[in-house]
This record gives sequence, structure tokens and C-alpha cells, in this order.
Amino acid sequence: MKTIAPRFRHLLLLLLAVTGALLAGAAPVSAHAALTGSDPKQGAVVEQAPTRVSLTFSEEVAMSDGSVRVLDPTGKRVDTGKTTDLGGTTYGVPLHSGLPDGTFTVAYQVVSADSHPVSGAFTFSIGAPSKTTAALPDQTAGGGVVGGLYGVARYLSYAGFILTVGGAAFVLACWPRGAGVRPVQRVVVGGWITLTGATLAMLLMRGSYTGSGAVGDIFDLTLLGQVLQTKSGAALVSRLLLLAAAALFIAVLFGAYEKRTDPKEKKDLTFGLAIGGAVVAAGLAATWAMAEHASTGIQAGLAMPVDVLHLLSVAAWLGGLTTLLVALYRAPSIEARAVRRFSRVAFCAVCTLAATGLYQSWRQVGSWSALTGTRYGQLLLLKIGLVAVMVGVAWISRKWTGRLSEGLAPEAATTAVVEERTRSEEAVTVPTGGASKGSSSGDAGADAGSGSGAGVDGTSADTGYGAGVDDKRSAQLARQRAALATARDKRMRDADPGRSGLRRSVLTEAGVAVVLLVVTTVLTSTEPGRTEEEAKAVTAAASQRSGPLSLKVPFDTGGQDGKGTLLLDMDPGRTGSNDMHVYVERPNGKAFDIPEVKVSFTLAAKKIGPLPVVPDHIATGHWSASGVQIPVAGDWKIAVTVRTSDIDQVTVNKNVKIG
Repeated sequence: MKTIAPRFRHLLLLLLAVTGALLAGAAPVSAHAALTGSDPKQGAVVEQAPTRVSLTFSEEVAMSDGSVRVLDPTGKRVDTGKTTDLGGTTYGVPLHSGLPDGTFTVAYQVVSADSHPVSGAFTFSIGAPSKTTAALPDQTAGGGVVGGLYGVARYLSYAGFILTVGGAAFVLACWPRGAGVRPVQRVVVGGWITLTGATLAMLLMRGSYTGSGAVGDIFDLTLLGQVLQTKSGAALVSRLLLLAAAALFIAVLFGAYEKRTDPKEKKDLTFGLAIGGAVVAAGLAATWAMAEHASTGIQAGLAMPVDVLHLLSVAAWLGGLTTLLVALYRAPSIEARAVRRFSRVAFCAVCTLAATGLYQSWRQVGSWSALTGTRYGQLLLLKIGLVAVMVGVAWISRKWTGRLSEGLAPEAATTAVVEERTRSEEAVTVPTGGASKGSSSGDAGADAGSGSGAGVDGTSADTGYGAGVDDKRSAQLARQRAALATARDKRMRDADPGRSGLRRSVLTEAGVAVVLLVVTTVLTSTEPGRTEEEAKAVTAAASQRSGPLSLKVPFDTGGQDGKGTLLLDMDPGRTGSNDMHVYVERPNGKAFDIPEVKVSFTLAAKKIGPLPVVPDHIATGHWSASGVQIPVAGDWKIAVTVRTSDIDQVTVNKNVKIG
């Protein structure tokens, strides 16, 4: 068996260590939908028990029965378990009647539109806050052992796709002779096996990953049945079906295609494989686009085909690069024209990546602040930096490609191999045990091939030439020949200085590609910058209007007993119907009555108002009005008119934001 060169082995181990470190930091994944509101609100104290709890998210989510749990102070569930879609991005769960006073806990676990799990919890109280014994799982959705394993499977699925598609494309477009090279075959077949195994693992783990997170639930057939009805489950099953078609493609590529000798037949088969392979590859790429970031957000109809093109370009570049690296290190030879073809293919792939990546970056980030102020934006900057490094190394590889010689002509190569083999075999000595030290390996081979227990002259061998000795001699001779063949192949590969330089630069490029793939995998499981900023804005706006509106307005009408303070409260202080209370106090804080209080609301930006409100007198110094309608959110001007006598009055204006 051939061994990996020491420098290559050390670099590979280093890259695997970096990969493991980055993957370890990738779990648990970030949520892609945020809770922006609830009814009752988080931390609210309500006088009467609500009939249901509703949750509002920053985007649509997938819910199943049991996705929302409401627990009373003793930890007992008080919801019916039946979730309902209330329209838009709001979802609710009915509550049982006769709820006691105290603090209640609302726990939710849903799946965002781009297939990532979202979980969280908050509390509200009925009557008054109390102690609660409700226990919630310490683990967040998508975390734990299952979350880590799912993250590894995601990485392996991307790697398998790149090797399968990129390796096959390298053979068809750049190096047809590579279809008969065993190391190249191992790259493509290994990629297919990796992608298939990772897809099966993700399908089995999906239910536990988005649910309990328990390892034992991985093989729960009930959960598997639920997963198959989701968008992600359909994408994974579609991927498995397409992988079956890919297996047929690989069998033809490394079977019938490799054996074809007629140029016309081979050209026709190449065209057929290229068309069929492109369809299968695009279908595989679409299984990611239809279930992840590209399928949600703005311009989803355009984003999905762009994402497919982006993934295919990644596979053509990185998968072809890996196959080239294996050929440079493990194949006896590779033509310079094949390397030059790949150089052109890689250039086109990088240009496509730049165009599609620019669009995806705008779509997922949306602003300069999100590029530097969110985790997604920071990872994107890191990815851009790695791509720039790879392009720089690729430019060096192109320089070495220009220096790469075409190698020996077939006739000359055959002659050189024969001469090399002859010299090598002459240097092999037969082990002691009946043969002279000067015997050539060819003679020894004749001995070994004459049959067990047969002597050189064809007669029966004596005790010194028994079957056991011949077997040992043959085995030792085979090991010597294998070692010589390995050394001969290595000398032939290293004979061209251009090839050696190209190997080093391509190895460096592949090393950066491994880290780039890890960053890309983490990026696909991170909340997009645009979504994160929008969720923050919605949450901030909700927090600004979460409490009742309260204004303290001093007034002075200029007449006798004309000074005081007016307190205006609005509940809930947002668009829609509000309850308004007005309190009038003297400077010493005591309530007193005045002839009249009027309030009006004006939204100049929308040319709304003034909307007059005349509250009813309730008690000394207290006026009230119900059903005060605020039609739209905005910066409203509240004008309060206070009249303390028949002729003494004043109007005080206040600007407030009402959501």
C-alpha cells in the first residue's frame, strides 16, 4: 500500500485539527427567527386569566402540537397542546379555564423557515407574581450531542457533494484519462459514500435535532415520520433519490466510459454523461437551496437558482482542486494540458462565485452595519478573506502550470519504464536458502512461478527447496518489487520541477479550501445579518411601546388657582383602542376639580388629526375616556387643554411616539 508523504500527512492532520476546532465552536447553531412579541407580554401581570397565549415571531415558523407549553407555578401544563396559526407570524395555544393566580412559564420550540430550530421561554403572572417550580430543559434547540453530530453531518454532506461533483467534472472536462486512475476513482466514490452517509444521518437525527435533542430519539420512527412531512425532510429524501442516480452515473464513468477506445463513441458518451451529470448535480444542489437560507427572505424565487449556481461553482473549483492534488501526489503522471484545462475551469468558477456571492451577501446582510456588527457579517468577511488567499495561491499555481512540461511521449515513456524496471529487478537479490547471491530477480520469479515444491529444473525440490521456503522467498520478492515500483513511480513524479512546485501550491490551496468549507458550513447555520437586524429593530420597537404611556404636564392658566399638574395615562399606549385617564393636582399634590379638560391627537406626518377626546369626570381630579383610537403608529402630538375658570385656560403640547 502506498503511504502519504510526511509533509502531506502533517499538513492534513493540522487541517483536521483546525476543522475540528471550528466545528466545535459552531454548535449550537444560532436561531434564524426571533420572538418579537407575546400576549400576555413577557413579565406582565394581568388581573384575569387569559384564554390563550399568543407568540409573534420575526418570520414564519413551523409549529406542531406541543411546540408551545404553558406551565403553572407547580410545573403542571395548563395548555391544550393544540397550536393555531393566528395569521401572519403570530401563533397561539388555548389555555384551560380556572387557572390559579401566580407566575406562569411559557416555553416554545419551533423551526424557522430556513430549517433551523428556535427555542426560548418567558413568564407572566396572574393576579400577582409568585414562586414557580416549572423546570425547563437546560439545553437549547439544536445543541447538545445531537446538535454537534448534526453539525458534523452537515459539514460532511457539503464535502461529499464537492468531491463527487467536482471530481467527476474534473475527469470529464479536464482529464478523461483520469477515469482509469484508481486514486481519482477513490476521490469520487469516497465523496458519494460520504454524502450518502451524511444525508442518512441527518434524516435520522432531524427529529431529535429540532425537538428534544435526546440521542435516544434518533431512531424514533414516529419522529422520522413527522420529519418526512417537513420541507427539510423532503429535501433530504430527494437528495437520497438523486444520489441513486449519481451512483449510476459514477458506474458508467468509471466503467463503460473508461473502457471506450473508439474516439467517436467516447465523444458521444462524454456528451451524454455531461448532460446527465449536470442535471443530477443541479438537483443535488437544489436540495440545499430549497430548504435553507435561499428559500426564505426577499427574492426567494431568484435566490434559489443563484444558490444552485453558487454551489456548483464551489464544487467545480474545490472538488476539481482536490482531484488534481490527489493526481499530483498519487497518480503516475498527469498531462500538463489537463492542468491547464482545469486552470481555465477554475477561473470561470471563481468568476461565477464572485458574482453569485456578491448577490447573496447583499441579500443576507443588507447593510454595512450588519456586515461588521453581526456574527453572520463577521463570518462573511472571514470567508471573503479566505477566498482572496485562495485566489492568490491559485495565481501562483497558474505560474507553475506554465512551467509544467508535457512529460514523455508514450513510446519514450514505455521505454523508460522498461529500462527502469530492468535496472530495478537486477538490483533485487534472492534470499539465501538454495539460490546463489548473484541470481537475478527474474530467475527467482521463475522459481516462484514454477509451482509449489518444484525445483529450477522442474524436478521435485529437496528439503532445502520446500514449499515453505519458496513461499517466503516469493513473498519477500513481492515486497521488494512493490517497494521498487513505489520508489520508481515517485522518482518519475518528482522528475519534473514544475510538477513539484505545482504540488506544493495546490496543497496549500487545498488546505485553505478545507478551512473555507468549515467557515461556509458555519455560515449556513448562522442567522443572516439582515434577519438579525430586522429582528432587533422589531424587538426594540416592541420594547418601546410595551408599557402604558404616561405624561406629566405642568400648567398655568394665569388666573386664581390656575397652577397645577396634569397627569395623563394611556393603556396599552399603542395603535388600536386605548383607555385614557387624566388626573389634575395642585402644586401641593392634592387633587382638585377644574371646569374642563380636553385632549386631542395629531399626526402631522400622515396629515391625521386633530382627533379630539373629551374625557368624562369620574371623581375629584379624575377624568377618564375609553376606546381612544390611535389609527397608525408614529410621532403623535398630544394637545391638552385645561380651563380653570370661564376665561382662564391654556393648551400644553407634548410629542410622543405611539406604536
